[in-house]
Amino acid sequence: MNENGADDLLNVAHEHLHVPAADKLAATATHKPRILLLYGSLRARSYSRFLAMEAARLLEHFGAETRIYDPHGLPLPDDAPDTHPKVQELRQLTAWSEGQVWCSPERHGAMSGVMKSMIDWIPLPSGAVRPTQGKTLAVMQVSGGSQSFNAVNQMRVLGRWMRMITIPNQSSVAKAFQEFDDDGRMKPSAYYDRVVDVMEELVKFTLLTRDRADYLVDRYSERKESAEELSKRVNQRSI
Repeated sequence: MNENGADDLLNVAHEHLHVPAADKLAATATHKPRILLLYGSLRARSYSRFLAMEAARLLEHFGAETRIYDPHGLPLPDDAPDTHPKVQELRQLTAWSEGQVWCSPERHGAMSGVMKSMIDWIPLPSGAVRPTQGKTLAVMQVSGGSQSFNAVNQMRVLGRWMRMITIPNQSSVAKAFQEFDDDGRMKPSAYYDRVVDVMEELVKFTLLTRDRADYLVDRYSERKESAEELSKRVNQRSI
């Protein structure tokens, strides 16, 4: 066995087994962090939209550039081609973003159908690119009754499935109808303070990871699989 103990790793392809390197984690970008916000309700007085707008204000104060996607007019998944303008808008904003905020009302103990439809329209692969892979994510929810975490927990699962870096903090606003004034601005409260915490943390994580996203999500199994597929194609051409 050598000094690194590599002889003990009998089941790995060593040419594709990379040792994590600190010098590959340097930050280089100088532009503002780009954050896309999605909200999951079409109501005229939508508390998830109000909360997303409060989040955007905080993000911009923390130095980020924000875009809020309006889900009005987005068709149900598979009910229209992906060339639909609202689908294209969503995908272009996803590609533009370096981090995202997902804010959904809780309905029947789950995230809203509007929220899920938006996420379902974002493809896992797009050519050779995974649009959400390595991007940061903050999750928030509003509830009509007592505080719950069903929607944020579901969105965390989806964020992991989309290979996003979901930050530890989150926001759940109970009895949301009491927490916003007539103009849709959030009132001072412990709930508001938590939103501040979440947005501050999201910007920090985005600054920390955005230049390193490709490296952070680079996987041994995929390097190995890609090399095997390339070898097969080369062999087929030679035949």
